Amino acid sequence: MENIMREIKIEKVVLNVGGTAEALEKGVKLLKLVTGKKPAKMMSKKRIPTWGVRPRLEVGAVVTLREGLEEFLNRMLNTIDNTLKEKQISENNFSFGIKEYIEIPGIEYQRDIGIMGFDVTVVFKRTGKRVGIKKIKKGKIPKKQIITKEEIIKFMKEKFGTEFI
Repeated sequence: MENIMREIKIEKVVLNVGGTAEALEKGVKLLKLVTGKKPAKMMSKKRIPTWGVRPRLEVGAVVTLREGLEEFLNRMLNTIDNTLKEKQISENNFSFGIKEYIEIPGIEYQRDIGIMGFDVTVVFKRTGKRVGIKKIKKGKIPKKQIITKEEIIKFMKEKFGTEFI
């Protein structure tokens, strides 16, 4: 009998794009086109003169998806031929980049956006994670709650048929 508390689930899929000024506006349009949700803009906290970044300058946009994850993730994985590198995986998550949004099935080229890409991060969880997140009566999350690289690889091979290099 399998312990249901050890079961791995996809918690969320986060899409983000970086850029400033006009590139950021194109990125916001792109994320809205791909997800249908309004992206949140990220602001810089540090000054990086070589990149022309100053504090409180908008430098990125991000969208978090929590519903309909499996179909959406399937579409994103088809874009990269359902293949991931092992170095793209860390504890509890993995990330990959999509170089051009026109490679996504069912999405046409948009002249006002141009050619652009974005990053996709998939975050995993086990049942009971809320214990460490909640504000009242917060508990400690044990080390065995962490989802290892090997467990993520096994989950992705079984559920999505993903290949790993």
